[in-house]
Amino acid sequence: MPDSLLRAGIDDQDSMKGKFERVIRDAQDSICAAISEVDGTPFHQDAWTRESGGGGITRVLKDGKVWEKAGVNVSVVYGSMPAEAYRAAVGRDVKDLKDADRVPFFAAGISSVMHPWNPHAPTMHFNYRYFETEEWNGIPGQWWFGGGTDITPSYVVKEDMEHFHGTYKNICDKHDPAFYPKFKTWCDEYFQIKHRGETRGLGGIFFDDLNDRDPEKILAFSTECVNSVVDAYVPLVKKHMNDSYTETEKQWQQLRRGRYVEFNLVYDRGTTFGLKTGGRIESILMSLPKTAGWEYDFQVADGSPEAEFLDAARNPRTW
Repeated sequence: MPDSLLRAGIDDQDSMKGKFERVIRDAQDSICAAISEVDGTPFHQDAWTRESGGGGITRVLKDGKVWEKAGVNVSVVYGSMPAEAYRAAVGRDVKDLKDADRVPFFAAGISSVMHPWNPHAPTMHFNYRYFETEEWNGIPGQWWFGGGTDITPSYVVKEDMEHFHGTYKNICDKHDPAFYPKFKTWCDEYFQIKHRGETRGLGGIFFDDLNDRDPEKILAFSTECVNSVVDAYVPLVKKHMNDSYTETEKQWQQLRRGRYVEFNLVYDRGTTFGLKTGGRIESILMSLPKTAGWEYDFQVADGSPEAEFLDAARNPRTW
């Protein structure tokens, strides 16, 4: 794999594109090393190229001792994207953009989902990305950062959520005290499974289209966020990876994973963008769990731990 996935001779290694690529490649290395150390299983790596520009590195651990499936994907892609994909990327319609138009773009990101075996150990997702478009046909060029880290347990453990959310609140407060309340709320709203009336998990932080200050400051914030994934998440898995569990608890985990699939395939902007720009299917769908479940008209028992989780998913809490 080359040292850089940028366009040789065109993109400056010291540009924001180059700086962000180095951040996400270093993060992929350090996070995969930390997960492999806990699991005792190495990641399988695929390096891939995109015919119309760019490529990436996908690393997947499956059937491990702790994680049923874990993946960390880095991609750096460029070229031109159809109007439909541009609308998905910006999350809105754009005046004067016709369906047949193609907009020049650059996108770099790191994304990950980790699904443990044990229903008492939480699933975790993170994604950090940088996006640029060139000025084209009267549509001005744009740049922005996006991303976040969120947690999806099957059961509510208050002290675990305090640790996870507290880690990211401390980071946010260091960079801008307004960040955490804004990005926590944004996360709760973004990860809504609208047809269910509940969130996918128990939140974290999420931001998108962030370009309201010096890009170096946003890069520093994004870098600290992605480099804190291990501290925020791994202690929770270590705490619960050997917990005993019942068949009922495993069934509930499978049903929550089904909700995870529903959100990613129906609502997630990153999935939509990847599919509409001709991205690598294996990498785009890496986030899906190896196993999941759906039960017809499943009802939880009043007062049960499962009912408490549903209440937290339907009424987001402040941790």
